[in-house]
Amino acid sequence: MTDWPEPSSIQLFASACTLTVLALMIFMGVKLYRSYRRHHVYRLLILTLPLLMIRQVMLLAGLDQGDALPLLQLATRLLGIFSFIIINFVFMKLYSHPGAKLRGAPFVIMAAIAFAIAGAELAMNPALLGASDGRAAPLVLLDFYGIIINFLILLDTRGVELRTKYSASLIVYFAADLALVTDRYVFQGSMPLLLMLSRMLPVVYFTLLFLLLFEWVVERLLTTYRSSITDGLTGLYNRRHFQQKAELLLRRGKGIAVVFCDIDNFKKLNDTQGHHRADGVLKQIAELMRELVQDVGSAGRYGGEELLLVVGARENVPELAETLRRRIEEETIVTVSVGVSYSRPGLGVEQIVREADEAMYRSKTSGKNRVTIVNEPYRAPRGKKASPV
Repeated sequence: MTDWPEPSSIQLFASACTLTVLALMIFMGVKLYRSYRRHHVYRLLILTLPLLMIRQVMLLAGLDQGDALPLLQLATRLLGIFSFIIINFVFMKLYSHPGAKLRGAPFVIMAAIAFAIAGAELAMNPALLGASDGRAAPLVLLDFYGIIINFLILLDTRGVELRTKYSASLIVYFAADLALVTDRYVFQGSMPLLLMLSRMLPVVYFTLLFLLLFEWVVERLLTTYRSSITDGLTGLYNRRHFQQKAELLLRRGKGIAVVFCDIDNFKKLNDTQGHHRADGVLKQIAELMRELVQDVGSAGRYGGEELLLVVGARENVPELAETLRRRIEEETIVTVSVGVSYSRPGLGVEQIVREADEAMYRSKTSGKNRVTIVNEPYRAPRGKKASPV
């Protein structure tokens, strides 16, 4: 390229893009804070993003250029370093593993050092308090400190999830700072490519941060949605959502079957081996149920030690129920009593579940650890434990 855009045009485009990205990030931050007020990191995110926007406005106004007062150039550079430290603390806090115990003290110290260096710049160069001479103010200490800060944060991403993506954003910003320093102190504005990189790479950096934050928002939404439809202990569908899944399957018009399971002697297990052991058994059985109905139905927790399956009536439901009973007996320390009920015209999901519950009760009162089937539309399942009614 021989005809490079004017520096003001480059900055206008870069600042417009960055301000748009930052505005979107503020919107997401506000949504996060409203949903999770106890997470103070979201409040810090909301407070930091406007600082980044203010700095972009300062850059857009040319306050980092030689025409501006040296003191304003110093303030622009200092604000950039300070906001960079805080925004990276926020993202490292968001994505740190729970056991990482990220502390804010190192970031506070880095920010304090930045202000101390700015004071040193003023002490060593009193001309910064005067008028501009048309040249960019020499802020050597601050410029090189910005590179050092970036490098230190990049080295401390070991406990951060999505480390590759986050590290990539830091590398991009490091390249931008390096291009700025090289252009200012080595080539002194004679290489337009370096100016272009120093202005445009921060756009890439903030875009990567936006994508990380967007991914975080999506994860939180999915987590909230899952918690609203699943049981917190077993991960199976809760009672309400299980009924919705069963009704959806029933509306397809091919009939359904409900398998109702109740763990035998569960209270005794709780009393003798404790809730922790009993909860572990529930989780183990829930995993077996999910495995058995994968791609053919759904599993849910009805309440307490009562668990359900719903599958299409065309599946070999008796064999499925017997397999579930047998595997629980063989692979866990408990047994289950099982009842199976099929849908019929005019019968709703609640009635089908009630009939399966009654069939389970018959299994319970006739010896436990067996399968009882009501209204079976085809042959009984194999195995002595299955008893159609």
